[in-house]
Amino acid sequence: MMMWWLAGLTLAFAGANIHDPYMVPVRGWSLPTIVAAGLCGLLVQLRGRAQRGLRHRLLLALLWGAVPLSALGAEAVFQTRKASVLAASGPLALDLGRHFIVGYRRVEEVEGLAARGLIGGLFVTRRNLAGRTAEALGAEIRYLQDIRRRAGLPPLTVTADQEGGIVSQLSPWLPHQPALSTLAGLPPGERRAAAHALGAGHGRDLSSVGVTVNFAPVLDLRHDRPRNPLDFNSRITQRAIDGDPEVVAEIAAAYAAGLSEAGVRPTVKHFPGLGRAGQDTHHFRTTIRESRAELEATDWRPFRQLLADDPQALLMVGHAIVAAVDPDRPASHSRRLIDGVIRREWGFDGPIVTDDLVMTPVYQYGLCRAVAEALNAGVDYLLVAFDGRQFYRAMACALDAGKRGELDGAMLAASRARLPQAPADAAAEVAAKPER
Repeated sequence: MMMWWLAGLTLAFAGANIHDPYMVPVRGWSLPTIVAAGLCGLLVQLRGRAQRGLRHRLLLALLWGAVPLSALGAEAVFQTRKASVLAASGPLALDLGRHFIVGYRRVEEVEGLAARGLIGGLFVTRRNLAGRTAEALGAEIRYLQDIRRRAGLPPLTVTADQEGGIVSQLSPWLPHQPALSTLAGLPPGERRAAAHALGAGHGRDLSSVGVTVNFAPVLDLRHDRPRNPLDFNSRITQRAIDGDPEVVAEIAAAYAAGLSEAGVRPTVKHFPGLGRAGQDTHHFRTTIRESRAELEATDWRPFRQLLADDPQALLMVGHAIVAAVDPDRPASHSRRLIDGVIRREWGFDGPIVTDDLVMTPVYQYGLCRAVAEALNAGVDYLLVAFDGRQFYRAMACALDAGKRGELDGAMLAASRARLPQAPADAAAEVAAKPER
């Protein structure tokens, strides 16, 4: 009998969270399966013999009856939120939509969002290439960009995660390149030339399919620390170029220059330096406890140098907490770090993008709070990569905050100037069309 209680509680919890990011692997069949299992369990309880009394059987029947209701309720909440976002229009929706970069699986998921200006960019990865060719992806991106042009909207910012080495999300469809860390042991002249060539190669490959921004190079320093068995995703020790800030800056700058020359903008990541993070920020909240002086002298040196020298670079901010600057929230939506340190002290006025918001530290903190704080901190792009459906939740949060007057108009205006603008000819073409 205890197994019935455990199974019912497990299914009810899963049903209430069918749109949680952790449910992505089973989302296609989770709703009908949980509903069917709940109804079957309820039928068994209603028709079974009373082994522990009528009250016990009724409670168990209520639990199993709650299983399909929990799943259907979660689906109703998602569909209601999605409908409200899709119905959004006017200046506020356009102003907020341009801040979102969204991952997707099928073009139908983003076609309408792109056409109506409810998103500002796309994140493409191997899931967009499964069973297809790179040429097909390129045609798809050109199709979406043409939709934007005809609507008089700014071009989509098309992003990818093609670092080389273990993070090469568009390979083997695009040629697989070695990690930048393999160049650290070369003499300075050779490593600069090799890094530049690697960046140029990545740039040509990415540009051929329509990618405009690459989330590389990694500037996190490699710090000697025991391997964390719970680090399933970050794996910074395998991705970091080196432990020496000067070597990292030198190789990364050459790579970024090659990438830019091929028409793809680089993104330096993951500020504030995940080499110091004790936990994998995909799944765990983590705090960097080194002093501000220590960070400025080590982990932050490559970031500050490249942001000052490369006008094409974007900055990706991760979800680690920097105790010395803002102990209350992750860096990705900390105004003290983004506006205070990066914008005002360092003087960086280029685009800033969050690491994927579909990570546990953000959800633990509160997605709505994180979205509003990131925009108010001066973040330009909010990345929703792993689970594109979470865009509807994040966008609903942004719209609600905007309607309540909780977003900083000056910050949004400054960000607007950093984001792509509609081509003058496309805007004029749309303005000239007669109203129907």
